[in-house]
Amino acid sequence: MVDQNPAQAWLDQVIEAPIDPDQRIIDPHHHLWRRPEDDYLVQDLWRDTSSGHKVLMTVFVECGAEYHTNGPEEARSLGETAFVAKQAELSRDDPTHATIAGIVGKVDLRLPTATLTKLLDQHRAMGQGLFRGIRHAGAHALHPETLTIPGRAPKDLYQDPAYRRGVQELGRQNLTFDTWHYHHQNQDFMDLAQACPETVMILDHFGTPLGVGPFKHLREQIFTQWQRDMAALARNCPNVVAKLGGLAMPDNGFGWSERDRPASSDEFVSAQARYYRHMIDCFGPDRCMFESNFPVDKRSIGYNTLYNGFKKIAADCSVDVKDQLFYGTAARVYGLCDP
Repeated sequence: MVDQNPAQAWLDQVIEAPIDPDQRIIDPHHHLWRRPEDDYLVQDLWRDTSSGHKVLMTVFVECGAEYHTNGPEEARSLGETAFVAKQAELSRDDPTHATIAGIVGKVDLRLPTATLTKLLDQHRAMGQGLFRGIRHAGAHALHPETLTIPGRAPKDLYQDPAYRRGVQELGRQNLTFDTWHYHHQNQDFMDLAQACPETVMILDHFGTPLGVGPFKHLREQIFTQWQRDMAALARNCPNVVAKLGGLAMPDNGFGWSERDRPASSDEFVSAQARYYRHMIDCFGPDRCMFESNFPVDKRSIGYNTLYNGFKKIAADCSVDVKDQLFYGTAARVYGLCDP
């Protein structure tokens, strides 16, 4: 049957044969949600992860989906963890498809420690053994009106003593801390990471170098400062791990979401390889992991095409380094077992 979904029909204009289809993969960053005419559930995830690459496991990262609509405000995000745990259970029904093997949820890390630890225990229970950590993102948009997905965190969240106590508590609980922010916040993030050295901190989406609004014509200037920031972060914060992906969001300014055709893997490599290679050079493969950020980056590029791009970027790496980037780092950081 012909797919009538216009977004999928747009993506299907670029079909590429998968490169190195036997390379095992963990996709450590995707979302799930129910939205009017825009569901992204386990069947949709499978359609993407089964497009030609050997994706064995995935990690769900919070996105505000399926929150409880009543009860204490701070506990409503438990609904998301429960929702994803059910989707993960469905993913285990078919061993020929990727299994959702980890859940990164959301809790307000500024809560009093007793309240926070109670909620973390509840997320563990709701997660049915899959709960791995928290993302309470620090993204604060300076010009939200120019962004497709504006971050609405308070301006100085990373400096908040209560927030820092929460991040430190995650380390004590052996849970990971994911975050997402913009390029102009990278130095604040480094300060946070140095204040929480016992917590494994995972930087999502390269620290999001923006390319729209007032940043539209500043790509090279931003890139130069970003290079310095990432080198300093890698050198000074051994507790930080980098997710390599999420640069195809519309707010990065590459413009692919506005075209008649999505990006090809060669276009992707030409535009973005220097970001990926700089991160791998700075952090090393044992602190880097390729991520899809789907379905958000699906606005610009298909899943199979994206992973072809990743494999082209890593083409000159050894077999062991490739396995770290595509599988091993994610497995270790999130404590995932082989399916």
